[in-house]
Amino acid sequence: MSAILQSPESDYSFRKMQETDLDEVLAIEESVYNFPWTQGIFHDCLNVGYFCRVLTQQGKIVAYSIMSIAAGESHLLTIVVAKDKQGHGYGKKMLDEMIHLAVKNDAQAMYLEVRISNKAAIQLYHQRGFNELGVRNNYYPAEKGREDALILALDLTLEMSFN
Repeated sequence: MSAILQSPESDYSFRKMQETDLDEVLAIEESVYNFPWTQGIFHDCLNVGYFCRVLTQQGKIVAYSIMSIAAGESHLLTIVVAKDKQGHGYGKKMLDEMIHLAVKNDAQAMYLEVRISNKAAIQLYHQRGFNELGVRNNYYPAEKGREDALILALDLTLEMSFN
């Protein structure tokens, strides 16, 4: 007799973010960032039709992401993993989902900004094939003033050949 064991990380699914998710999303946002987005920002992203997705595990939101797509380009606005779920591959899963959605919706490139101090995210983006385009000086609010952002891009035409 044999049994197949599944890790908790394998029991997850993606779905569209809904208004009813905003309290849970905001709780994650406020626990992760010193300068979190407001509920109004999330509400606006839903209302303008951005691609707002959540990754759930056993019915609980563990990650979320928001992306805009226009004129053949996607802009990954945020990708967040709950503090207690970081380091388990959920960020990569969420990123791959957003890349898949961008390709499916005819985007040829994906752009994003990331704090220069966010080494884990930068490493993930580089591993996924993003290239550095430049720096936005003083882009993010920080404890002592402002922090620079790296501008990264991914050529999605390469992704299209794999889908």
